[in-house]
Amino acid sequence: MTALSFLDRLSSIVARYRSEVASSREHLALLRWQIARGDALDERATMPGHLTTSAIVLSPDHDQVLLIDHVVIGRWLQPGGHYEPAEAFHHSAAREAIEETGVRGLALHPWHQGGDQPFAIDSHDVPGKPARGEPDHVHHDLQYLFLADPALALVAQVEEVHAAAWKPVAELAAIAPRVHARLGDMAPR
Repeated sequence: MTALSFLDRLSSIVARYRSEVASSREHLALLRWQIARGDALDERATMPGHLTTSAIVLSPDHDQVLLIDHVVIGRWLQPGGHYEPAEAFHHSAAREAIEETGVRGLALHPWHQGGDQPFAIDSHDVPGKPARGEPDHVHHDLQYLFLADPALALVAQVEEVHAAAWKPVAELAAIAPRVHARLGDMAPR
């Protein structure tokens, strides 16, 4: 039996997300079109968009979320970045959270039931980097929930992050509104 290709894995996850998780307004048209075209979504040079992964790291009681003050973007966001090859997509998100914040004891949230289904998929516009010849483009962000202990020390990756801190989960309303709304619909597990 051969392993599924990156695009086959992504296509399967997107289809399952749309049937089991997505709201009726989440069409993910550009992402699905790029998958159907066979775009190399795992390469950051792929335009008009490519894949990113991010970690929504919650305290066990869901009262706090781990955020980073992003150097380039200049605002507080969830940890994440461009997809790097991993056995599962959520491993890419976990790697980003650990690299950017030094968070310890990170565990995939029980909502995922040990699987690789994203909690949310957010395709959003990002500004290009003219110095690199990079145009404005889209990040197709697979967002995963994790749990960690907010009492443990954090170490921000100063090359990309001014700071890492636990903030009230309500801050997600401005950063990741779909995630915030879905969290409101579920009780801590």
